Amino acid sequence: MRTALLCISITVVGFPAAAERDLVPSLDSASDVCIDRPAEPERMQNIAVREAYKRVLVQDTYRAQNLERIVETGSCTCDTRFPSWEAAETEFRERFTTAERWEMLEASDTYNRRANALGPDAMAICEAVGNW
Repeated sequence: MRTALLCISITVVGFPAAAERDLVPSLDSASDVCIDRPAEPERMQNIAVREAYKRVLVQDTYRAQNLERIVETGSCTCDTRFPSWEAAETEFRERFTTAERWEMLEASDTYNRRANALGPDAMAICEAVGNW
């Protein structure tokens, strides 16, 4: 009986530590889909924390543009799903360079809504070719 209780105690005490270890987020963003995707521009990675909303807006723009392109073309090649960042950065420069922070936050929300609406269709197209 004592041996059984000791084994149960050790298991219960050790379990939370193992569970917590599994909840630690990984900074490794490597993917096995389209491994040659273009990296986010370095200037975006080095943006000041106080201006992180600008980086988020470019990321949201990039995601929405890419999902839109997949649905419009019905194609999910790696170049379609993960093109260069140039189009998203150009849109940011043309539309938001002089915008206020709140305007950029609203635009991020709009791009996210657009991407979320396109997501299921894009996912179906990409899953069919193994690129999701």
